[in-house]
Amino acid sequence: MAWKGLHLSRPSRLSTADGQIVVAQDDGEARIALEDVAYVILDTAQATLTTSLLSACMEAGIAVLVSDARHMPSGLLLPFHTHHRQAGVAALQLAASEPFRKRCWQNIVVAKIDNQAAHLESRQRSDASALRAMSGRVGSGDPDNVEARAARAYWGALFDEFVRDDPADLRNKLLNYGYAVMRASIARALVAFGCLPALGVHHASVTNAFNLADDFLEPFRPFVDAPAAERTEKRSAGEEMTIEDRRAMAGVLLRETRLTGETFTLLAASEKTAESYVRAMEGASAALLRLPEMPARAELES
Repeated sequence: MAWKGLHLSRPSRLSTADGQIVVAQDDGEARIALEDVAYVILDTAQATLTTSLLSACMEAGIAVLVSDARHMPSGLLLPFHTHHRQAGVAALQLAASEPFRKRCWQNIVVAKIDNQAAHLESRQRSDASALRAMSGRVGSGDPDNVEARAARAYWGALFDEFVRDDPADLRNKLLNYGYAVMRASIARALVAFGCLPALGVHHASVTNAFNLADDFLEPFRPFVDAPAAERTEKRSAGEEMTIEDRRAMAGVLLRETRLTGETFTLLAASEKTAESYVRAMEGASAALLRLPEMPARAELES
């Protein structure tokens, strides 16, 4: 199982040789086995890649993220049809009933709110108990939109004077960077298990190629919120995002979570969640979903 990631922020020349990714920079060369790598983030405009490397990355199931001029992830390259039961899994997605999808979404929203509450508890915020109560009121398909009400309470408790859609706020910059990395990991896992990421259980935008990834991103979001809150606790909202910030947010995939009593990195957890969704479709039971659980604060340290 792949367990490493590459975050490249300096001029680099990437190629492949002997089953390895070769990274050449001005001060030397490094090599890493393709089978160990889950993702590559190109956080520099001065990186060149060979087509043989890109082909090898796709064959190995490696997600490649490209950043824009502001150093924000702006593109994602994923393997195409690598699962041996691609058509069979796609058929399961298309045949999934509305009640099944609504129950899946209910479980996802409950897990998200519980993780938000756990994050507030880890930061000793008194509003955590109110969120816990909200999660118990989520119905099938969340018809009362408890998710949105919980989000308003959560952000108000987590940050002072915070507007989630303010692009100039350092907190939003870190959150958006981390969410993009986490979303890519989930999309990679879904594709690896034969899912079509455009076919969501709740998200259904005709312009979104990653509706399903956005569904399963929700309970993972509080794990991204944690390092963003840690890194901005004593900083001004108007500060710029640094290379250290971007490295820290890319490293969120190596933080730990719990799934049904077992500990995994978020990278591995995204794979377990994708695998469980296929099993849930096969068994027509949303109860088979395995979703991440926020651990105690001591376990959140990377």
